[in-house]
Amino acid sequence: MNQMKELFRWYFSKNALPVWCIFLLDCATVYLSCLLVYAINNGILMTLQQFWPLTGTLLIYIACYIVGFRLFHTYSGVIRFSSFVDLQRVGFAVITGFALIIIARLFGLNEILVEIRLRDIIFSALLILLLMCAMRVLVKYLYDTTYQLKQAKPIFIYGVKQGGISIAKSIRNQDPAKYVLSGFVSDITDIQHRRLMGVEVYANNDKLIDTMKKHHVRHLFVSPLKSESIRNNTEFVNRLIENDIKIFMVPDVQEWDGKSDINHTQLKEVEIEDLLPREKIEVDMDAIGKQLQNKIILITGAAGSIGGEIVRQVALYSPAKLVLVDQAETPLHDIRLMMAHDFPNTQSYTLVADIANQARMEEIFLAHKPDYVFHAAAYKHVPMMEDNPSESIINNVLGTQIIADLSVKYGVKKFVMISTDKAVNPTNVMGCSKRICEIYVQSLDKAIKEGKVKGVTQFVTTRFGNVLGSNGSVIPLFKEQIKNGGPVTVTHPDIIRYFMLIPEACKLVLEAGTMGHGGEIFVFDMGEPVKIIDLAKRMILLSHAKNIEIKITGLRDGEKLYEEVLNEKETTLPTFHPKIKIAKVREYDYDSIRLEIDDLIQHSRHDDDMHIVGQMKSIVPEFKSQHSKYEILDKTL
Repeated sequence: MNQMKELFRWYFSKNALPVWCIFLLDCATVYLSCLLVYAINNGILMTLQQFWPLTGTLLIYIACYIVGFRLFHTYSGVIRFSSFVDLQRVGFAVITGFALIIIARLFGLNEILVEIRLRDIIFSALLILLLMCAMRVLVKYLYDTTYQLKQAKPIFIYGVKQGGISIAKSIRNQDPAKYVLSGFVSDITDIQHRRLMGVEVYANNDKLIDTMKKHHVRHLFVSPLKSESIRNNTEFVNRLIENDIKIFMVPDVQEWDGKSDINHTQLKEVEIEDLLPREKIEVDMDAIGKQLQNKIILITGAAGSIGGEIVRQVALYSPAKLVLVDQAETPLHDIRLMMAHDFPNTQSYTLVADIANQARMEEIFLAHKPDYVFHAAAYKHVPMMEDNPSESIINNVLGTQIIADLSVKYGVKKFVMISTDKAVNPTNVMGCSKRICEIYVQSLDKAIKEGKVKGVTQFVTTRFGNVLGSNGSVIPLFKEQIKNGGPVTVTHPDIIRYFMLIPEACKLVLEAGTMGHGGEIFVFDMGEPVKIIDLAKRMILLSHAKNIEIKITGLRDGEKLYEEVLNEKETTLPTFHPKIKIAKVREYDYDSIRLEIDDLIQHSRHDDDMHIVGQMKSIVPEFKSQHSKYEILDKTL
């Protein structure tokens, strides 16, 4: 028995048996099959008496079968990876050999050799076919059940339709084997004792975890068709994580058409971003692409999280020119390298510039004359802007004003501003600065439509919450803290936030920007909010780290427990996309707001922080500071 195991281990550890070995095995099968049938029908005694003449005859028969082996290459495949196609080739080869023997007999071969009856030749051919197929099936079975099970990790696949089947096929065709399929998981509860691809299908119920443990399964592969289901089933995910079962999914940035085969190598172990509940967002990118094609497009903040993704998505649609502006040199250089590598045929300019430098920005507009402007440049970190309100005004407000005015001056067709949910009922300087930006571009759009300002530019604003993977996001911070052994710091146990993937957010930005008519504030449906402390707990579980403490540090300056997308006094209107709404907001007179903003900008250059923030509150009365030194201003106003 041990010798047999050693033989299997030796064979399966090789890439394949040499071709001549398989060829000789097949020839031996032909010889022994013919000899056995002759012996059964003619007796062992006669077989022994005719042994050498019979062997000579059988060698002629083997030569006929060799012709079939050669025509259909039965010996060139790796036996342990045999498939139905390989068995088909064996069948055709045997039929060919049998036909040649019959032809040879018609030409008198039977007269000079040992006479073998036709029925014996037929039974021999059937036995040859059976044994050659059986040998290949047996080797494959032994490989799958003996060698693979010891070398590979058992896995379950969640999903029994096209996506799950494709993953299963990919796993079975892998070499060397890393995983072995042990079962499928289905949401259909009444599915007992059903089998698929030779393994049992288990119901997704309370017994599933115990079943996985029984089969020593520690990996769950999720079909792309089931990504949304598992993402929205928090209880199921928690049970898997708590029982140390690793989940593998297709990354969200990869798209699957739902029809083509998917390889198991496309799956990766999930991170917290993959498991946050959210609905899949469908956007007609082709319609967007038609509007952007052959257009000159300027993107500010092109090196940031949102700006960089807008660059990548816009570049897919062959714009005439991309003008990419940012004051951060190193990340902008990374964008430059990305454009050269991924979009070598797209004309692009990476320009280091400060959007608050009017002379420099006018130089850029004059040189390139853009058709579309996507304005993503902004200071966005709440605690930083709380300490530096003057910089918030200069960069966010003045920068936006300069880009907006130049867009009008140089005939930009559409200006799309990236805002934030922190602009709604702002509780911090950053949020208020973005609300002032919204007010300015809206009033400018209204003034153009009323003929008070000469221009053709349509101004569109987009509002959304936190994006996964952005610079300064809480998720990278938690990852680093877990890596360092903790503690994981959460500002408040009840704090909640909305999350969206960067690619999804940017697709909605492009759709809102291209489909809008000007003057709208488009609000994105961010789905269900997530408690940050629950996020931290799940990340700790996913990391498989032990003894990681969660520490409550208290709300930061200007931070609020929850983010809003709409002001309480605001209402929304439906749009061309179910995930996008139009906010109905208070309108401002352009001339009046222009004077107020100009005055704010002037004072931000030399006044103290209290005075600057006080002016901001006069422009945006709903700005009520929280957990901030500026709260005192709300009592005096």
